[in-house]
Amino acid sequence: MKSRDLSIGVLVVTLLVVLGVGQATLDRTAAQSRTRVQAPRFEVDPLWPKPLPNHWVLGSAIGVWVDEQDHIWIIHRSSATLGNNERPLELKAGECCAGAPPVLEFDAAGNLLEHWGGPGEGYQWPQSNHGITIDHKGNVWIGGNGAGDSQVLKFTRSGKFLLQVGRANARQGPPGRDNMPTFAGNSHDPASFGRVAKIWIDAKANEAYIADGYLNKRVAVLDADTGMLKRYWGAYGNRPDDTNLGPYDPDAPPAQQFRNPVHCADLANDGLLYVCDRVNDRLQVFTREGKFVKEQFIAKRTLNAGSVWDIAFSKDPQQRYIYLADGVNEKVRILDRESLQELTSFGDGGRQPGAFYGVHSIATDSKGNIYTTETYEGKRLQKFVYKGLAPVTRQDQGVVWPRTSR
Repeated sequence: MKSRDLSIGVLVVTLLVVLGVGQATLDRTAAQSRTRVQAPRFEVDPLWPKPLPNHWVLGSAIGVWVDEQDHIWIIHRSSATLGNNERPLELKAGECCAGAPPVLEFDAAGNLLEHWGGPGEGYQWPQSNHGITIDHKGNVWIGGNGAGDSQVLKFTRSGKFLLQVGRANARQGPPGRDNMPTFAGNSHDPASFGRVAKIWIDAKANEAYIADGYLNKRVAVLDADTGMLKRYWGAYGNRPDDTNLGPYDPDAPPAQQFRNPVHCADLANDGLLYVCDRVNDRLQVFTREGKFVKEQFIAKRTLNAGSVWDIAFSKDPQQRYIYLADGVNEKVRILDRESLQELTSFGDGGRQPGAFYGVHSIATDSKGNIYTTETYEGKRLQKFVYKGLAPVTRQDQGVVWPRTSR
């Protein structure tokens, strides 16, 4: 009897220990869940946008913006970047296809609303258009990174010309080998630019921030009405120097100047300006006046065209997150804006929905959805649907295909 009582006692004690360990595990798991890092989650919408009319196809797509109506605007290089097999209609050699006009406006459902762009009277259309921005007055700004592109243009949303700042071929020098034109940067030119990558308009101050660019090595700030240059600076807020720095070396000390291209200059709601120093694999942060605040290297060992192509901010009031397009590693990186630490990423190389081939530009709408365009042979616009915050379970999520169950 005593043996039986002893066995029962041991069993009870063992059960209590197991229950205690189990509860401790549950408590620890719950605590970890509460403290686990969270980040925005997305899924690609493989059916967006809707097909283009008129047998139109996209060329290399190198700019995207979402306006205050949640209309999505892109700019692409149309027939200039299409092969002959992509444009038989233009060559009178078949039934399909032709390059769409350079500027396209879509509604939230993916319907094409407006289309225009190209050379016209009174302005110099870029040799290679680059970047598109819709300002607080509804005007459309365009840059260019062709050999002679030293100008920025402003149009109404229907394509009526309003303003040209700078003149084409301002950077052209004497003929070089084989009598070919040469071009040199001048990051101190008060009137023209050096292959502008992107423009950002500060509605509060009515100023245009110019990522200048593929030839120059500066951020330039203009009066958005007159185009008058107000201030400019280089990396770390230094006086710009156009000296060729040579290839990027991830093991060398940080370069004290930008490398080409200076690919974005985007202003957050709190007045901090984020500059894409693409080939240097870094994001630098400044005040509106050009005072250096901090920097972060992203995938620092990335060579070739670099890792920091373009950014967009999350749509919460604090803009807690930065979405960074990385066109070499073919992914969108999600950063904590305060610390600039990467939380997670999504994407992979490929041509299927959700994959990328040269992801170049990125923007967000009022609902938090992401839109990307692709250059090179990507030639595409994609939408990634915001699915709320979720715990980060994988550093690299790969292709974020829609889930089949909820």
